[in-house]
Amino acid sequence: MALFRLHLPPYASVLGLILFLLRDGILSGSGSPKLDTTGFVLPIATSRTLQAPTGWSGRFWGRTGCNFDDSSSTTCSTGDCGSGEMECNGTGAEPPATLAEFTLGISGSLDFYDVSLVDGYNLPMIVEGSGSCITTGCISDLNKNCPTELKAKSGLACRSACEAFGTPEYCCSGAYGSPDTCKPSMYSQVFKSACPKSYSYAYDDATSTFTCSDADYTITFCPILSSLKSSREPPPPEETGDVSGSGTEPSTETQQPIEEASLANSYFADMAIGESTRNSASFVLLYVILLPVTLIFLLDQLIALVTVKQ
Repeated sequence: MALFRLHLPPYASVLGLILFLLRDGILSGSGSPKLDTTGFVLPIATSRTLQAPTGWSGRFWGRTGCNFDDSSSTTCSTGDCGSGEMECNGTGAEPPATLAEFTLGISGSLDFYDVSLVDGYNLPMIVEGSGSCITTGCISDLNKNCPTELKAKSGLACRSACEAFGTPEYCCSGAYGSPDTCKPSMYSQVFKSACPKSYSYAYDDATSTFTCSDADYTITFCPILSSLKSSREPPPPEETGDVSGSGTEPSTETQQPIEEASLANSYFADMAIGESTRNSASFVLLYVILLPVTLIFLLDQLIALVTVKQ
């Protein structure tokens, strides 16, 4: 059994696609038991924990720009699963979509996990395992650096070369259906350069698949501002008892006000926190400039005073 904590942090950048809401999609693999939900809303600065049984396999992704109409059906700008409702009910994400993929081990065997851009990219995501598990994911905004021919959804997502062109050499199919014949393309190298630990094409296993055992996992969406911090911090404490996925839990992540962050980089902040090297140099320079000017002014005033008395 493993716990999956899905998290949208404070100050998360959702790139203007949604109003502080992320709709998660979940797809269980063939033959795997379903989790207690296949889609839900994840408000900003909240988390939701799901319990997965031993041997479960499946994937998580974020749907953005989702709209409900009067008939309660929904479509999403990116990551739509086509179900027309909040629950995806066994259907996967429409590319392009960033995917977190898992295969949990059985009876103490290893878990396998990765973050994949093989189906393209729609938002940044990281996966952190408990204990000594390696953190993986993609924190770069690939939409900003997406090649023109791969741009999708009016710039809200970035397609893979396979999705964009559909040719065997990009899709690793037909004569290119093996690791020996399907090599990284210039497009997959753009993805790999931005996100070195993520899958950039179908046979990118060596640097993109990770293993761990008896772990719980945190999947953080849109970690643009918090990623460096969260990747250094220990994972959240393991929860005990029977955990359901029926609600959200408030985030306990420490929030740093934007004003404080700005202050930390300002000249006046150095004065406040005692980093005085730059201040001392500035003071000496100011002293060197003002002292002669002041002396000349005082001398001029003294001469004028003596002249008046005479």
